[in-house]
Amino acid sequence: MASENCSHGSDDETCCEMQNFAIEKRKNRGAVTSGLTHECGVFGAIGCGEWPTTLEISQIICWGLVALQHRGQESAGIVTSEGKCSKYFNIVKGMGLISNIFNDQAIRKLKGSIGIGHTRYSTSAASEEVNCQPFVVHTQHGALAVAHNGELVNCDSLRKMVLGRGVGLSTHSDSELITQALCLNPPEGDELNGPDWPARIKHLMQLAPLSYSLVIMLKNKIYAVRDPYGNRPLCLGKILPQNEPLDGDCDDSREAEGWVVSSESCGFLSIGAQYVREVFPGEIIEMTRHGIRTIDIVERPENKIQAFCIFEYVYFARADSIFEGQMVYAVRMQCGRQLAIEHPVEADIVSSVPESGTAAAHGFSRQSGISFSEVLCKNRYVGRSFIQPSNRLRQLSIAKKFGALSGSVKGKRVLLIDDSIVRGNTIGPIIKLLRNAGAKEVHIRVASPPLLYPCYMGINIPTREELIANKLNPDELAVHVGANSLKYLSVEGLVKAVRSDIKTKNPHKVGHCTACLTGEYPGGEPHKDLDW
Repeated sequence: MASENCSHGSDDETCCEMQNFAIEKRKNRGAVTSGLTHECGVFGAIGCGEWPTTLEISQIICWGLVALQHRGQESAGIVTSEGKCSKYFNIVKGMGLISNIFNDQAIRKLKGSIGIGHTRYSTSAASEEVNCQPFVVHTQHGALAVAHNGELVNCDSLRKMVLGRGVGLSTHSDSELITQALCLNPPEGDELNGPDWPARIKHLMQLAPLSYSLVIMLKNKIYAVRDPYGNRPLCLGKILPQNEPLDGDCDDSREAEGWVVSSESCGFLSIGAQYVREVFPGEIIEMTRHGIRTIDIVERPENKIQAFCIFEYVYFARADSIFEGQMVYAVRMQCGRQLAIEHPVEADIVSSVPESGTAAAHGFSRQSGISFSEVLCKNRYVGRSFIQPSNRLRQLSIAKKFGALSGSVKGKRVLLIDDSIVRGNTIGPIIKLLRNAGAKEVHIRVASPPLLYPCYMGINIPTREELIANKLNPDELAVHVGANSLKYLSVEGLVKAVRSDIKTKNPHKVGHCTACLTGEYPGGEPHKDLDW
């Protein structure tokens, strides 16, 4: 964590500004009153064969971003290239939802057979148009565009290095920092034949091992990059000719019309793409009109294990996405089953807080034999609950998102499954709503362990002081929110559920980050001037 005193051995203004930025970056986390927010989603697409292709790349990217809209709703951008000029890209970026930014006029502007896109929720920089991605810089060798999901744990030391090399930065975004760092020469070699982009990417990965998934676009190619710990998700898809089946395993014998790379696989079917595989931790993949190939794999530091964010399964990912060979929905059901084993309860019906708790509720129902019934009707036209001027307004803004199905709950002992509890602001008004609808008892079961620690790797988990589990134990929290009982899934139970159906026979290739639950960060707790 940042200290208030300069620790660089220098008292220049730039150093102090960096320290103040680091302090504010942690202090300003968590602008919403409840829940968690992800930083962003990335997407890239490229057509195969001769360009221009018949694929409408800009529309494919737009649809891909729509499928990733749950990962960020503040801003979005698409950058495309026609493959003719290295100095010019087509760019459309803006604040708001994808459907509001990319109208017909914007899509027509985005000509080209290659492009990348991004949808964003801010954690490391303000929600302003200057921070919209993808970032584009114009180098001596042509334009470069970068879209980033994640957060650099050692961004302060990397920022100092980049500024020390005479490179100016116009934002406090980690993503711009990555973009500018890529413009620096690799540690060895004079690049007599032009820039060695794979070497530059590898150099960046060695400087900053956590946390990112990147799509990097040049005039005629895309590099897909995942950090060595595999903390953030990234996967590949193959665009097949129209009317060809997309189910089953990827068949190498079928010729691709194009390739896509995405934070999640959930949008592949809607754009005619077949899921291929995840990008391996540390892998650098080159995507061109001729196909895809692995350029390099950057290894983790010795004795460090893979650290895929376990909360992708719990909360962030869309239920139809695939991670580690398993559907997210199936994992959430398994979490519900494990929860029923650990914390059984006598109840008349099992239900959920829509919608990410629904799969776990079905799993609990099947394991316990208690029938599932919907008890809450969600208003889909209410936006996120930003901080309100009074506690009464905060509670009302949360409660108005739901209506109670009184016919399902009146006189019943209701068991309600939630995916997670962060600040504890949401669950209390919901319990009150159910009791007002006639529920006899309301028991809460949480399909994840208590959140105790902040995240430094791209998830907007608040400070420890804001996390309700650091203030109240489960029994105290039950009293606080008005529940008859409240229990969490154990850390061991969550890990067991997540790994129950992973398609690998090598346990060394399996590892999950549980830092927000245990305080055990993949490379140790990040702090000011951490050099890995």
